[in-house]
Amino acid sequence: MPQKPRPLDDLKSTRDWWGVELRNWRRVRKLSSRQLGALVNLSGTTIERIEKNERPCDAALAGRLDDALDAGGALRRLWIRVEADKCRVDADNSDRTVRANSVEMSVPGILKWDRSARLNGVPPVERRVFALGGAAALMPIPLAELIPKPGQSPPPKTVRAEDIEQVGAAATTLAGWDNLHGGGGMVREASIGHLNWAKDLLNLKCPPALEKDLLTAVGRLAITIGASAFDAYEHENARRLVTFGVHCAEAADNWHLRARALNVLARQDIWLGSPNTGLTHAENGLVRADRLTPREQAMLHNARARAWAKMGVRQEALDAIGRSDDAFSRAQAGEDVAWMSFYDHAQHYGDTGHALFDIALLPGQRPHEAAERLRTAVNGHTKAYVRSRALSGTKLATLMMSAGDPHEAVATANRALDEVGKLRSKRAADDVRALSQASARHRSPEVVELRRRIETVVQV
Repeated sequence: MPQKPRPLDDLKSTRDWWGVELRNWRRVRKLSSRQLGALVNLSGTTIERIEKNERPCDAALAGRLDDALDAGGALRRLWIRVEADKCRVDADNSDRTVRANSVEMSVPGILKWDRSARLNGVPPVERRVFALGGAAALMPIPLAELIPKPGQSPPPKTVRAEDIEQVGAAATTLAGWDNLHGGGGMVREASIGHLNWAKDLLNLKCPPALEKDLLTAVGRLAITIGASAFDAYEHENARRLVTFGVHCAEAADNWHLRARALNVLARQDIWLGSPNTGLTHAENGLVRADRLTPREQAMLHNARARAWAKMGVRQEALDAIGRSDDAFSRAQAGEDVAWMSFYDHAQHYGDTGHALFDIALLPGQRPHEAAERLRTAVNGHTKAYVRSRALSGTKLATLMMSAGDPHEAVATANRALDEVGKLRSKRAADDVRALSQASARHRSPEVVELRRRIETVVQV
């Protein structure tokens, strides 16, 4: 009996991510490792080892695999990221000659550079100051000569169900990376190639039976990338992408996707200081709420609560939280679409806790319920939701620093900073800056040290 394939971890490195994508494409095309190997003159075992990052690959082979799987350049584009990361790691580990007070010192590394060698026919250049900054100035040849050009494979002639599945898989992967790493950095860059390929599918001949599925998949990808852009403070890009997602959802008659998109738009406007506009988006999402699942209703009522709380309208905010709690209590396993899996117990308590946070800071209010909900969120978020846990932890620390025990606030803040330091999230950085401001009235040594650490982590 054949063994079950070993699960792959796409979070270990970009190369491992590429291996996961290769396996995904092979399965979508319904090819065994042996069948794919035959198409590129390799054994099935070699294909499996390439997928598991146990056997080297290069740009040429990545291109052959992309062609064999009719991946439309997706594997080629992702391989560019693999090569870029490899160049960065190699630069970090190569021998470096530095000059201090006119004395040359050799810094040992794994890879040694032979000054008499030639790379792809290009002679080495002297290590001198280039017009480049950072580690690029240490490279022996220009980066442009090292990194391959993007693939130019044309899209397929007709949309197939497998193509739509790949768009959905890309959205799932990018959403996972966004939750884990934040919306900036490599996550944003990697999303662009996926979106370009996906949107081109809308211009192709599509069987009528697949049209709604295609619109849903492309819209979901646009919303996912738009949410990442919001986290990276690319607000105009975020708004355009998510609004495009709304249009796709409405064209596909997909009320679930429409609710998700309007929730993102609501949260963005609330964050940007336009809670009235955010409230409009949330209430627009609740039109025909009977077509939404309880979790989707709870999500949108939370957006309403956060808008009312930002406007300082306490009773309306509390009523919206109550309606959100009621909806969430009716949620049943298995009734939601896959992309709503993020809205679990921890997310619900974190969102309601964020709304209560703004109310708790109003004159004469008590922070107890907000603190309890935020604490529940921090304890409930899994390691896949680093950013959500960091945001709730930072809010909890800020609340305790403002109206609670500063000693406990410092402990909570330091745990949140451990995670904020791993993220490329401007939202998380701004929340930490607000925590620093809330701590300014305290003069104890541990609070002073916390502010110093915040300056290091987010460069206040």
